[in-house]
Amino acid sequence: MKKISLVLLGAAMMVIAGMSMGVGVLDANAAATPAQPNFIVFYGEGAGWVSTSAQMDDRNPASKGTLNKTPSLERLAANGMRFSDGYAASPRCTPSRAALFTGRSPAALHMTFVGIGDGMGAGNVTTKVIPVNASTELPLEETTIAELLKGAGYATAHFGKWHVGRVNPSQHGFDESDGPTSNGGPENVSDPNPKQTLAMAQEGISFMEKQVKAGKPFYLQLSQYPNQGAKSPQEISEEAHIIDSSYGQVMDAVERLGIKGNTYIVYTTDHGTQGKNTPLSGGKGDVLEGGIRVPFIVAGPGIKAGTFSHVRVSTVDLFPTFAALAGVKESAIPKTVEGGSLVPVLTSGGVGAVKRSREEFVVHFPHYDKNPQGPASSILLGDYKMTRLYETGERRLFDLSKDPSESNDLAKQMSAKVTEMDNRLTEYLKAVNAQMPTMNPNADPTASASKLPGERNGGGMDAAAGMAAGGMGGGMAAAQ
Repeated sequence: MKKISLVLLGAAMMVIAGMSMGVGVLDANAAATPAQPNFIVFYGEGAGWVSTSAQMDDRNPASKGTLNKTPSLERLAANGMRFSDGYAASPRCTPSRAALFTGRSPAALHMTFVGIGDGMGAGNVTTKVIPVNASTELPLEETTIAELLKGAGYATAHFGKWHVGRVNPSQHGFDESDGPTSNGGPENVSDPNPKQTLAMAQEGISFMEKQVKAGKPFYLQLSQYPNQGAKSPQEISEEAHIIDSSYGQVMDAVERLGIKGNTYIVYTTDHGTQGKNTPLSGGKGDVLEGGIRVPFIVAGPGIKAGTFSHVRVSTVDLFPTFAALAGVKESAIPKTVEGGSLVPVLTSGGVGAVKRSREEFVVHFPHYDKNPQGPASSILLGDYKMTRLYETGERRLFDLSKDPSESNDLAKQMSAKVTEMDNRLTEYLKAVNAQMPTMNPNADPTASASKLPGERNGGGMDAAAGMAAGGMGGGMAAAQ
């Protein structure tokens, strides 16, 4: 049994911008306060920065998709705040989901991959680097956002792709769910869409109706499944339309139930699209921007409609943000949480800073996957991003403010900056006890990331299919 000692400070509908963690402290003699807000998370699967028709960066017209229309997400964006620099915690599914639930990085959780723990299978590793043997089960001792909010009086539900192990979501604080599902959904079929997309929306709406009737605040997460199997662009577009429409159904229900003024809705995704993510480089399974920069929209009370923020945020920030808005005392938040509350930014028109335990944002991916770079780690700090490649020992440096496509490597010109960021990366990885890949003394000299078969060699999807997948609003791509 996990023991969480919570002290409620009351609701935090309007939190004073600039507080260190965004947690409002109420006057003991204050009059009645607003009810605790509700939270809804739409979690897309494999949808990159330009996978919706909602523009993510007001400075960059290319930061939206053109192949498919997502009117429901455009509506959400028009009512809330878009973050141009929104990041998934990993370029892969399981790690990003675990990070959202816990507010901790995949490196700290030792959950850096999907499926087979090390991404290579057992034995006979011939590559230059031996990848780590990552866990695929979210530890029971980790405190999830559902558990934290349950202690604050919330009802909690998760419907859709779970994919952080085989332990039932009920053991991680969720009152209602459709089980510890993976890509096959609760029926374990080859492609659960569009059936499960529609079922998830209805289950979510039913859950909301029950909580509104009971007068209880709630946390609801709807996590989409991937688009599996060979499909034409037309079929993909149709499924994208259904997913986007399901979001609209949930938002319509929020309005019908009279809770729009007391409900926060978040849309983000677990990683970039497999294939092209133009104008960004790379994609799913890659620490390049196309693999980790994703749509990030937040709407709700106190957030000015139609605003853009250029503050860097990630899914690990959602845990402390929800805690702050729910009025959970800061001391009740686990000390291991790495994210920071977004409340100061949300309530100040998109400007300001997010206070976290560390300044840098790190994506640690010590695995071979869908990219020619091989195992790598990236650190983002200010305008700069430095990537360490474990096969070659190479360091690459980019100024994302001028070069979001990562086409101009500044490492040779700015060696001091490389050293500074590389040292910070090492310090962070040691601090969270990250699992590190090792050089293989028995490596086949001809084996490298660029020569691995199947998915691990550049993605296994042609450019046209990748672009079609990248234009979808609900988050559709190949598995995981």
